Amino acid sequence: MTWTMWAALIVVCGTVYGLLKRWETRLVLLASGFLMCCLSLDPYAAFQQFDKSMTSSSLIIVICSAMGFAGVMNITKCDLHLVSLLTKPLNKLGIFLLPCCMIVTGIVSIAISSLAGMCAAIGPTICALMIRAGFRPAMAAATVVASTLPSFWSPGSSHNGFVAKLADWPIMEYLTYTGTRTLLISIACIIFMVVACLIFGDFKKDGFDNDGVHDAANKVELPANPNLLFAFAPLLPVVLLFAVAVWLPQFKISVATAMLVGVMYTLIVTRANPAEITRKFFDGMGRGYGNILGLIIAAGVFAAGLRACGVIEVFVEALKGSSELAKLGAAVGPYVLGVMTGSGDAAAFAFNEAVTPHAEAFGLTIPDLGYLASCAATFGRVSSPLAAGVIVISGIAGVSPIEVIKRSAPVQICTLAFLFFIS
Repeated sequence: MTWTMWAALIVVCGTVYGLLKRWETRLVLLASGFLMCCLSLDPYAAFQQFDKSMTSSSLIIVICSAMGFAGVMNITKCDLHLVSLLTKPLNKLGIFLLPCCMIVTGIVSIAISSLAGMCAAIGPTICALMIRAGFRPAMAAATVVASTLPSFWSPGSSHNGFVAKLADWPIMEYLTYTGTRTLLISIACIIFMVVACLIFGDFKKDGFDNDGVHDAANKVELPANPNLLFAFAPLLPVVLLFAVAVWLPQFKISVATAMLVGVMYTLIVTRANPAEITRKFFDGMGRGYGNILGLIIAAGVFAAGLRACGVIEVFVEALKGSSELAKLGAAVGPYVLGVMTGSGDAAAFAFNEAVTPHAEAFGLTIPDLGYLASCAATFGRVSSPLAAGVIVISGIAGVSPIEVIKRSAPVQICTLAFLFFIS
């Protein structure tokens, strides 16, 4: 190993420390990337990567339009109408309520990509419903955070857009390619969660001594009579994109177009103030660039630093000739980093930026390796007590985040192992 590689190893350790201490993620990744480029006497590489990442038009279109649409859903409360509509039929199902709640939460996760945002929107309802039905509060919370895998069907997902761009595939072609795997791991996760519930003894008809349903679980007021037209609004862009891809492939429709159609539909059915809707849409686009694309840019600079120090080249050479070793690295690396940092985005973007472009050298494809890494990072985030979404849902259920991940982590590990063997 050269001295620059030893220096890079020290910087990476410092990066992990900073992320564990909850320092600003973008600052840590940017500073680490610039430092490694400077140590390798190639500081310009960091600036080149920064320019390249911040002007990635395909990612900007997908992420910013999706976040703008999410802002519109929030201000019009259409997301709450969807949640209310989906949870109404689930009252007296016994232990079968658990898989039903996971399905409902999974559907909502397609429309609300942020784990913390989804937990805040649907968590109070699902937790209250499950606790009243006889589930332990920690299991109710774990059920919510473990239900986000269907979000990999969303064209607005930043991970899907990132990997599709690396593979130079249209986003809908990538979703079609990975869709079956998303279905299989979603089903596997539900089965593993039911098994975990039985092992932990987290369900009994009379319930548990949990001080009743926590007040936090009643803070979000759901519409008593959900409007079907309002409830359909969050799902319209996804339905439109899939319908065109399956039945009208000759017509090309972008994610941004679908999101704008969704905004126009929402404006019509809710009769909201057009000026307010427009303002919220562009505010959401700005937040999408600053928060999500900002993280992608920072992860790109960090990866550029690793390349400049020669770490990526050595890592790639070590993985060449062994697709199983590369798959193992894509599964274990992002998962562990996701657990340590509580951020699935940082783990997935860093790995996919640095390693996934070399997938063919390992005997794999970019979509396969990128999908595995993205899912592994998501599993790691849900297994971390530091994740914002886990902290939010723990507060809603009134339990410690450790109690939640004691149930979610084994399920995520089993689901990751299942994905590894079917990939």
